[in-house]
Amino acid sequence: MKLLLLGATGLVGSKTLKLALSNGAISKVIAPTRKPLPPDEKLVNPVGACLEELIPILMSCKPDAVICALGTSQAKAGSKKAFHYVDYELSVALGKAAHTAGVETYAIVSAMGASPDSRSLYYRTKGEVERDIQAIGFRSLTICRPSLIDGERNEARATEGAVLTLLRLLAPILPKKFHVNPANVIAAKLLDSIIIATRGCHWIYAEEMN
Repeated sequence: MKLLLLGATGLVGSKTLKLALSNGAISKVIAPTRKPLPPDEKLVNPVGACLEELIPILMSCKPDAVICALGTSQAKAGSKKAFHYVDYELSVALGKAAHTAGVETYAIVSAMGASPDSRSLYYRTKGEVERDIQAIGFRSLTICRPSLIDGERNEARATEGAVLTLLRLLAPILPKKFHVNPANVIAAKLLDSIIIATRGCHWIYAEEMN
């Protein structure tokens, strides 16, 4: 199986890349990035500043499945528009391109609380992505809805770090859906979903990723 992995340098994406490269069911991992990744015999790494410009190259690799782990924050992106571009526009554009190219299996990282009716820009955007990815018509679609994601990030997020620490301390008394979700567990669930590729739309909730 050839896997197209979007967001391979992020927290969940990097864990997914590592697992995919060591998984015997995956013959190739196509992972577009802005800067080159360490080489691997199973890795195809198109490099470019704009992911949309790489779409023809990505589809020419004829992937069998897509895992979308694209994601940022408004603070990191620099504006609401830039955040929307990464978390919504890119995810949907690449989903449509993959489906047009014949890809039938797609998995995406969303968020617990995602809803197109949310007052929060973050959760509203995630909800809109879920809605519009479902409308594309993949044979097998998996939507992963983690709680706060635990793992070592490339950038510091002070507020998020404090919340993670608090949730870890309160874990014994909190419902499972409010526990932090380790990035490597999310990555494993994503990879399993595209290998099994069960027909229909499926959600993986936070309490399943502890």
